[in-house]
Amino acid sequence: MALVEVQVPDIGDFDEVTVIELMVKVGDTVKAEQSLITVESDKASMEIPSSTAGVVKEMRVALGDKVKQGSIVLVVEAAGAAAPAAAPAAAVAASAPAPAAAPVAAAPAASGPVQVFVPDIGDFKDVAVIEVMVKPGDTIKVEQSLITVESDKASMEIPSSAAGVLKELKVKVGDTVNIGDLLAVLEGTAVAVAPAAAVAAAPVAVASAPAAAQTPVAAAAAAVAAPAHAPGGNTVGLPHASPSVRKFARELGVPLDEVKGSGLKGRITADDVQAFTKAVMSGAAQTKAQAAKAPAGGGGSELGLIPWPKVDFAKFGPIERKEMSRIKKISGANLLRNAVMIPAVTNHDDADITDLEAFRVSTNKENEKSGVKVTMLAFLIKACVAALKKFPEFNSSLDGDALIYKQYYHIGFAADTPNGLVVPVIKDADKKGVLQISQEMGELAKKARDGKLGPADMSGATFTISSLGGIGGKYFTPIINAPEVAILGVCKSTMEPVWDGKAFQPRLMLPLSLTWDHRVIDGAAAARFNAFLGQILSDFRRVLL
Repeated sequence: MALVEVQVPDIGDFDEVTVIELMVKVGDTVKAEQSLITVESDKASMEIPSSTAGVVKEMRVALGDKVKQGSIVLVVEAAGAAAPAAAPAAAVAASAPAPAAAPVAAAPAASGPVQVFVPDIGDFKDVAVIEVMVKPGDTIKVEQSLITVESDKASMEIPSSAAGVLKELKVKVGDTVNIGDLLAVLEGTAVAVAPAAAVAAAPVAVASAPAAAQTPVAAAAAAVAAPAHAPGGNTVGLPHASPSVRKFARELGVPLDEVKGSGLKGRITADDVQAFTKAVMSGAAQTKAQAAKAPAGGGGSELGLIPWPKVDFAKFGPIERKEMSRIKKISGANLLRNAVMIPAVTNHDDADITDLEAFRVSTNKENEKSGVKVTMLAFLIKACVAALKKFPEFNSSLDGDALIYKQYYHIGFAADTPNGLVVPVIKDADKKGVLQISQEMGELAKKARDGKLGPADMSGATFTISSLGGIGGKYFTPIINAPEVAILGVCKSTMEPVWDGKAFQPRLMLPLSLTWDHRVIDGAAAARFNAFLGQILSDFRRVLL
């Protein structure tokens, strides 16, 4: 074993370039020519490759450091002699750089079957294939979309990582796929472009260094060069990201110009691309392409309806135009789909909560010092869990011609915020008491008002409660939050005269509106669910049964 110092190769006449990204760390095993750091001048950014394979023992540079030709990047413990430094030169010697004006050819393509797999799309499992965009015999280009997959909140197109003729498609509509699953087999090649060819495609080359003066190692470094980011200057339309991050984004089909960078000088990192992908797949964000597909004002052309009316409202009086919030845009698209796609029916009923309200008030007095205020919604969540256990089809989801019965009880509750309605989720509500549920609801509601809810806070619900209790109203028809099959709407409770068989008694009545998916649930089951829920709310001891 030998310790080898890896140095910055000849990168042309650039002096004192800045280290803007570290791509490895101590303990990592690196291969020869693997990118180690990204440096940036005022004209270009480039990745510096390793001249030796081995294990990183020491980093000699940090973010923000200035380096130049000969600067030591890191120390590698290499197997055998330190001679591999000559390997990169030999690798590129056959494609010595031509004069700048000469065209650069791609590496020859080796024919043969090429497998295309599902790339890393975040921590989403078993996403459904909702569209197949190609068929056997089609000629496929690199990055051409092959299929569309959908999570519970959003859809994404999966592009091809290779070019060629499609020989076999391994998935069909309705299948579920995961990261690494085989999608297709092509007769062609994977992306096989010579390093020099990669430079030819870059709008800004390292032109200030004469081509004849470049050493073979310099050519290898230039092969991963990309235009630099000059805030306020001309970036040639390219986002601020390293070539490897651009490649990662292409594999995922992520539009880099829509990703906000968190790195040095706003640089887009691989983590930023991954976070953007997760946000889109969870429904927390939309790409511009998704937004463009959404019909303006409701559209309807996809359903064969007449066009949405376009009116110049200013002709009739003063107007003010305000863009909808991001939350309303996202939720609006989901609500429209759910309202159109689900054959929904709503049952209305009343529950006597006179005794439960008295118990709630006394509980809050006894726990006044704890700072946790118990709300009627917390009792409703526990009551709904009991009803879901008795009627498990309400805690299911449709999967083609089958039903998925969930053995967990995650209850979503609609929270009103200045930017629109969001639905935080109480996880494992069956394992928590009313006090704990009340505390978690308060914390989630505050995060919602502050705009700090993450995708994890709003995912996984099996049943949702939409409460207008603090506002008013009597009954309403809530829209089901797919892929759930039911939702409970509750309004403000009121004192009403109720006949007890002998006389009218003042009782506190809570209006209930249960909307359900008629493909899964029938009217008799919905009536029984509401009746059982009312029994629990009128005598909460039934929760223990």
